[in-house]
Amino acid sequence: MPPGLHQQLAQLRAAHPASRRNGTFDTDIAGVRLFWTDTPVARTPLIYEPGIVIIAGGHKTGYLGRTRFSYDPNHYLIVTVPLPLECETHASPATPLLGLFVAIDWTLLHELVAQVCGGLARVRTAAAGLPRGLAPVALDTEMIATTARLLHVLGSAQDSRVLGRALVRELHYRALLGPHGPALCALTQHQDADARIARALARIHRDYASALSIEALAAEAHMGASTFHRAFKQVTGETPLRYLKRIRLDRARALIAGQGLRASVAATRVGYQSASQFSREFKRHFRLSPAQMRAHSATTTGPIPGEPTP
Repeated sequence: MPPGLHQQLAQLRAAHPASRRNGTFDTDIAGVRLFWTDTPVARTPLIYEPGIVIIAGGHKTGYLGRTRFSYDPNHYLIVTVPLPLECETHASPATPLLGLFVAIDWTLLHELVAQVCGGLARVRTAAAGLPRGLAPVALDTEMIATTARLLHVLGSAQDSRVLGRALVRELHYRALLGPHGPALCALTQHQDADARIARALARIHRDYASALSIEALAAEAHMGASTFHRAFKQVTGETPLRYLKRIRLDRARALIAGQGLRASVAATRVGYQSASQFSREFKRHFRLSPAQMRAHSATTTGPIPGEPTP
């Protein structure tokens, strides 16, 4: 990683009103966020939303089952569908984590796919042990140059309004040309299995508190139950039932830590029938009981345990 991107992000942080806080911060360009922290974070369950993550300082280690991967100043991360991961942040005051998150803009992606994907081989490969919805990609010179221009315009609200969308478009274009481009293309092809799974994921995220059945999700995706189960795991790395449970627990964490709700109320809100089962699974997943999570949020102004930072 050339020092330029690190310097640009450090300057943007220094100029930001919340420069002394750790966290994720919106910019003047829709879907583009900056994040930083100078505090290490232990391995923590998170839900990553679809986007492109570029790091210029520090690094992250991700875990999916038994598979471990890293993204750092030499590798950006592409997440094509919402994924439940466990992540560890490596940062310190001397080497803070500094990064940029760009949400996937589906309108831009569809426009670009019409122009680009006809020339891409329709082979969706994944790194060993990783699902098709996730890929660390080597940061090449074209992506570095595009990122540098995007960071430059973020220093000006007017530049962001006038030039920001064009640079976000270029970032999507560079990602499409990379090794994970075919997976991005597949998401826009409505009859492709990956696109069908993406629609099932959207249903889960919208209706997670309902009594969703795998058979109903498979039928909506126009797949048999076994085919749906296999395709779902290929894209997300999780079975449908485990994925649904992790989404419910993540939403409950936000209700308990963010709104101070009691475990029994949060459990009902996210679709659990048994408060005791919910409490057991919550503690197993987050390594804190609901009461401990609630107490932490009431006594700290910092990030709550599990609060996402890409």
